[in-house]
Amino acid sequence: MQAQTTFLLCLTSFLAVISVAQAESGLASYYSYAKAGRGELTCAHRTRPFGSVLKVSYSGRTIECRVNDRGPFIRGRIVDLSVPAARALGMMSAGLVRVSVE
Repeated sequence: MQAQTTFLLCLTSFLAVISVAQAESGLASYYSYAKAGRGELTCAHRTRPFGSVLKVSYSGRTIECRVNDRGPFIRGRIVDLSVPAARALGMMSAGLVRVSVE
């Protein structure tokens, strides 16, 4: 029983470290209208796998968007959102906002 409890505690700690390690905070921008897709909530990220779904939060709102492109390649920016995703997040008028990404 002691070994099982220790194992579960170690596993829980390990999973918590992994989930925290993948959380990011930084600036988000959005694609120009010319690059906008078919109303999909999509985004560009430098390292996350294509097809993975990211939770992007800003000003009390959270959306889920799918990675379908690489970028942004401007220092300090961590994600570029499609126009529909930026609209859903409520950042269209600001253009550039600080977000958290999981």
